[in-house]
Amino acid sequence: MVVHADCFLRPVNQLGLFSKKVRCGILSGRNKYPVTQGIRFLRAAKVPFTEFLYEYEERGGTAVCARELEIDEHAAIKTLIMEDENKAPLIVLMHGDLEVSTKELARLIGVKTIKPCEPAVASKHSGYLVGGTSPFGVRRKMPVYMEETILNLPKAYINGGKRGFLVALDPQDLRKLLDPVLVKVGIRV
Repeated sequence: MVVHADCFLRPVNQLGLFSKKVRCGILSGRNKYPVTQGIRFLRAAKVPFTEFLYEYEERGGTAVCARELEIDEHAAIKTLIMEDENKAPLIVLMHGDLEVSTKELARLIGVKTIKPCEPAVASKHSGYLVGGTSPFGVRRKMPVYMEETILNLPKAYINGGKRGFLVALDPQDLRKLLDPVLVKVGIRV
């Protein structure tokens, strides 16, 4: 099947009918998923993952990817680049439907304050644009803190290194690859 790059198709029933929804990733018989540093990292580690493309919306966050891919927002994992009062960067992995309690995180890791990095600073540390930040293949080595309940998910959907591009993988693989410190700092807002 040949599908044009501007086509967003997904089968919606057993008869094979399609709706305009999610980019299928097929163009002239070849997959057209981006090959980012994150994808290179996952391939080198020989970790099984599934790629998903969706229509990115500026400031849409995990609600958009959950809606477009028809997944639970709790399984869509945010990759946040934050910094302490000394401007030391760190990565926080959090469920899409939760916020990070920066006070609790600061207390747990023994610093005065934690705050999100400015977008330009986050891009400088990670090598990715904000909205397309992956925890894999980052430019600068940073400590990783992961909400512990992510490990309870059957699949984690996390950014593959480009806006509108997610990969799904076993949360235990996140633990093996990133060696994160497990924390309990997620709050409902």
